[in-house]
Amino acid sequence: MTPSQQQAFDSHWETQGLQVEHGQIDLAAVFPKPAPVVLEIGFGMGQSLAAMAEQYPHLNFIGIEVHKPGIGAILREANSRGLTNLRVYWNDANQVIDRCLPDASLHRVQLFFPDPWHKKRHHKRRLVQEEFVQRIRRKLESGGIFHMATDWQPYAEHMLEIMQKAPGFQNCAKDNRYCPRPEYRPITKFEKRGQRLGHGVWDLLFIRSS
Repeated sequence: MTPSQQQAFDSHWETQGLQVEHGQIDLAAVFPKPAPVVLEIGFGMGQSLAAMAEQYPHLNFIGIEVHKPGIGAILREANSRGLTNLRVYWNDANQVIDRCLPDASLHRVQLFFPDPWHKKRHHKRRLVQEEFVQRIRRKLESGGIFHMATDWQPYAEHMLEIMQKAPGFQNCAKDNRYCPRPEYRPITKFEKRGQRLGHGVWDLLFIRSS
C-alpha cells in the first residue's frame, strides 16, 4: 500500500468498512439514507465505483475487493469526494454473499472485467459459473439486474452460455446476446486503452425474472 492508501484505510475503515465477521447486515443501519443498493464485486482500485457513487447519490453502493491497496484507494477516493453512500468489504465475494447480504436486497450486481483465466485448464476458476449465478439471483430483488462486462471475448461467450441456461434470469438484450454499455458504467482508463488498440468490450445484463 502507498502511504496515502494506508492513511485512508486507517482513517476511514471503521466508518466505511464492513466485516464478514459481523454477519448479515441491516442495510437501513449501514447507510445514512435508505435507497436501492448496488453491489460491485472486484472493484480494483475503485475509481469507477467511486465515480458511480458520486454520480448517482440516490443509490447506495457496496463494493467487495480482496486486495488491501484497492480498499485504501477507494476509501481515499470516497472521502475526497465526500461520499456517504458507499461501503466496502475487504474479503472474498463468496463469503460476503453467503454470510452478509439479505436475500432479495440488491437492486443491481456488477461484475466488471473479472479475471478471465485464459488457459483452458483454469476455466473452472472463472467466477461466473452455474452455482455462483444462482447465489447472485437469491440476493437480487425481483426485477434486479446482474450486469457483467469483459474485454475477453471467450469469457463473454462463456458468461452468455452460463446465463442463457440459468433458471430465473432473462436476457435484457433485444437479440438475446449482448447489450450496449449502459450510461451508468464509466469507461475506465484500462478500457479506453483497449479501445485505442482495437479491443472489444462485451456487456451482459440479465434481469431476475423469478
